[in-house]
Amino acid sequence: MNTQLIEKVYEEVRRKIASGEIKPNNIEVAVKEIANCENESKVKNEVIEIEEVKKVKKEGKFMQAPGLTEFVGTGIGDTIGLVIANIDSALHEAMGIDKKFHSIGIIGARTGAGPQIMAADEAVKATNTEIVSIELPRDTKGGAGHGCLIIFGAEDVSDARRAVEVTLKELPRTFGDVYGNDAGHLEMQYSARASLAIEKAFGAPVGKAFGLVIGAPAAIGVMMADTAVKTANVEIVAYSSPSKGTSHSNEVILAITGDSGAVRQAVIAGREVGKKLLNALGDEPTSTTEPYI
Repeated sequence: MNTQLIEKVYEEVRRKIASGEIKPNNIEVAVKEIANCENESKVKNEVIEIEEVKKVKKEGKFMQAPGLTEFVGTGIGDTIGLVIANIDSALHEAMGIDKKFHSIGIIGARTGAGPQIMAADEAVKATNTEIVSIELPRDTKGGAGHGCLIIFGAEDVSDARRAVEVTLKELPRTFGDVYGNDAGHLEMQYSARASLAIEKAFGAPVGKAFGLVIGAPAAIGVMMADTAVKTANVEIVAYSSPSKGTSHSNEVILAITGDSGAVRQAVIAGREVGKKLLNALGDEPTSTTEPYI
């Protein structure tokens, strides 16, 4: 079965189990149904490999809603959302959180950083919260990129919870321009108006258009970055490589700003050359969800 299709099916099953839409004893049937919905033409004459079903069943034991008030939900990229209403005073100080914040929202993920950051940016626009910190651990479950840890600060726990909910809800969109195959991944992000999460993570100016172009292996990222800045009149906000600005990930990350149309054009140009180069190393890179740029 197509690797990307399996991943899509797996993520959707995980989401449905976490939300309680399906039960562990119905997992095999649900996997087959979701697979057919995802790509009927590809799976019409195929049966889900028994090992994949076993894998989902095994994982399903750990994907139940934990019954904790601090638990908000899960999302694509092994993302989990949590909230702490009144953080311990000693931990509050150790984390360097502003004293005005009594509550925190937490987003953590094994795979992805850009999608979660862009989703968090929408969350701070929609809630009375601020970004306390953004960290990018070396992760991607053994792949070429990062995971992430994002902390929201809020004076009221309802704002912290809402920020986490908005972030999780935005993930299917922000994963739309993440492409991958067994050799690596590409990620593109675009915002017409950057807010505090983007500023915190990349140093981008608030209120201006923002674009992100990422390629892994890093060699592909260099070519994508060069293509992007040559395509349109944009300003480089940040350039990160394996030993500069990343957690030694095998990526090049280009952050740009400028006129909205120019930023979008630059990001699309980087995406197209990146897809061709990554395709040279393996299967055709496909979107994790649905492209939005």
